[in-house]
Amino acid sequence: MKFDTPAQTNPIDKMAVVGRPVDRIDGPLKTTGTATYAYEHREAINPAYGWVIGSAIAKGTLRWLNLNEVKAAPGVIAVVTAQDAGPLGKAGRNTAKLLGGPEVDHYHQAIGVVVAETLEQARAAAALARVEYVRAGGQFDLVQALATASVVDDSGKPSAPEIVGTFDTAFAAAPVKLDAEYTTPDHSHAMMEPFASIAVWNNDELTVWTSNQMIDWGRGDLAKTLNMPKEKIRFLSPYIGGGFGGKLWLRVDAVLAALGAKAAGRAVKVTLPRPFMTNNSTHRPATRQRIRIGASLDGTITAIGHESGSGDLPGGGPETATAQTRLLYAGANRLTALRLAVLDLPEGNAMRAPGEAPGMMALEIAMDEMAEKLGMDPVAFRIKNDTQVDPAKPERRFSQRQLVRCLTEGAERFGWSRRNPKPGQARDGRWLTGMGVAAAFRNHLNGTSAARVHLDASGMVTVETDMTDIGTGSYTIIAQTAAETMGVPVEAVSVKLGSSDFPVSVGSGGQWGAASSTAGVYAACVKLREAIAQKLGFDPASALFEGGFVRSGNRSARLGEAAAQGRLTGEDKIEYGELGKTWQLSTFGAHFVEVGVDAYTGVTRIRRMLAVCAAGRIINPKSARSQVIGAMTMGVGSALMEELVVDKRFGFFVNHDLASYEVPVHADIPHQEVIFLDEADDKANPMKAKGVGELGLCGVGAAVANAIYNATGVRIRDYPLTPDKYLDKLPPLV
Repeated sequence: MKFDTPAQTNPIDKMAVVGRPVDRIDGPLKTTGTATYAYEHREAINPAYGWVIGSAIAKGTLRWLNLNEVKAAPGVIAVVTAQDAGPLGKAGRNTAKLLGGPEVDHYHQAIGVVVAETLEQARAAAALARVEYVRAGGQFDLVQALATASVVDDSGKPSAPEIVGTFDTAFAAAPVKLDAEYTTPDHSHAMMEPFASIAVWNNDELTVWTSNQMIDWGRGDLAKTLNMPKEKIRFLSPYIGGGFGGKLWLRVDAVLAALGAKAAGRAVKVTLPRPFMTNNSTHRPATRQRIRIGASLDGTITAIGHESGSGDLPGGGPETATAQTRLLYAGANRLTALRLAVLDLPEGNAMRAPGEAPGMMALEIAMDEMAEKLGMDPVAFRIKNDTQVDPAKPERRFSQRQLVRCLTEGAERFGWSRRNPKPGQARDGRWLTGMGVAAAFRNHLNGTSAARVHLDASGMVTVETDMTDIGTGSYTIIAQTAAETMGVPVEAVSVKLGSSDFPVSVGSGGQWGAASSTAGVYAACVKLREAIAQKLGFDPASALFEGGFVRSGNRSARLGEAAAQGRLTGEDKIEYGELGKTWQLSTFGAHFVEVGVDAYTGVTRIRRMLAVCAAGRIINPKSARSQVIGAMTMGVGSALMEELVVDKRFGFFVNHDLASYEVPVHADIPHQEVIFLDEADDKANPMKAKGVGELGLCGVGAAVANAIYNATGVRIRDYPLTPDKYLDKLPPLV
């Protein structure tokens, strides 16, 4: 199905199943412990266990690697290093090679795997490895490295700043100006389920059960790494215990499980221990951002500039923190620039809402600071500078943009009018209280996505697609889509996901998964509807599918009758034309936060939170709300506590476990309210839906920062907003 004109009325518009708060159909499996995650599959008979040996240096070479004691240890079956594995490829989506040696690219890069009968034996044996390194000098300090960093485009290629109009002249002439710098630290995905895989060979064919968000990417990249045909690999990931972008890419667990299984001659399980989750895999890179805003006295932005610097391994890319500044606010004169430093730290890459998440942590503080300089309410200042067109390409309109409604309705719902605009004035006993606001923005991305749908004689509909469910509710919204299109209840739909045996979907990530994967399922269901109508002798164009029946004119038939002589199948994919170029497809929202800051200790407590989202048709309000409140919680963590601390002498993240890398817990999060504006975007896809899971994160950190400023009068531009950065600046005790 080609989607190249705005969607017309279609079966999804009935909204009998789609748009309803349907309970998660995979919920019973997860709550009873019967959903099988990557490390738990029993199809692999008598598995052995692998333990990864990680580099103890960040940059250099292995002088020698003595594994004699390892091989002689109890229970050891095989040991694999780069030398044993032979030539390996490197997939383009991996910045560094996954198995190091003799060169080492970063700390905890895998240099081998020990396979033994039990996990404990493998771990104990790995500790016996004797390694001598030749340490090389590395660059681990972002500030130092940015001093000589070049300007790049979003992909990391050399470029020049993007300039619209005459930014320097307009900024210099503006009667009201802001020029400020903001910093965000490195962040860890900190997902609950670690990277884990089970691999087994059958002659030259490989099956891998793994925790991966993108089946086709992972399968293809594993084939490139192992220098084997993609068709010889089965890649399976039916349930994933969180990913947040960290599991978009092939990681070392799958590679070493495959190599270990080949060497051992049996199935092998490999999981990464928690320290390897941080230093061996990817993370969100730290940023150093400069924002300049110039405005006229009435609050009209005349110049807006956003420059950001981040670092990565050689061949990596930048954190695209200026992405939202190109589109969020009006302004005739604009400048954005990205600088990329080469660092020898573990790989920086996508983490939930890459680009916009850290970018808005800076931009939305700057907007508040500018509003204060102008003597304007922060909500009013944002509304004043709304735009319905791409500021750099005025001929390109937003397909839908309800930012103003998000701000105004959110302000009313939150009680914004009760906010004291003068900072440091509101108190509740020992607590200084304040409110903050931030806009939310995230672009919508479409992607080709395919599915296969079957109908059997009982009327049961089965959907097959390699789409994954990373805890986001993919099983349920896909079932809702098929049920709505085929005119059956959700209970009559079986959904099978996460297997390379199924048609290739868009996968989970970037807020693109829900809308495109369901659109692909819709396309396949349309094909199946045509086959059913023809089988029953109905006109496909006029046939109605509802209540488990097919009706046309005065005739009707039970849906399953069409498959009485054998299962019927429809298979198709959604492909996108030029609408995404003609129209700007984006999602919008507003975040409101109230905090209390202890006047004695400086400890900040979140009191309440509100998110208002405009993100196209909401396929399942219940699972969408869960996505948004989870994102809001992650935003609180980014604002108040999350920071990977770099040891700049030896080049690694020191706090590489959940004891020292702090994330929010239930006690940190109070009441959260989420409002979805009624919206259906006919330019987006046949579902008229867009993503929302990352929109819920974008802007939250800045809303917290702005609330702390309103409570204390202390402006902090360096995340996380820990008490040591403002305790000595709090208002006098009374």
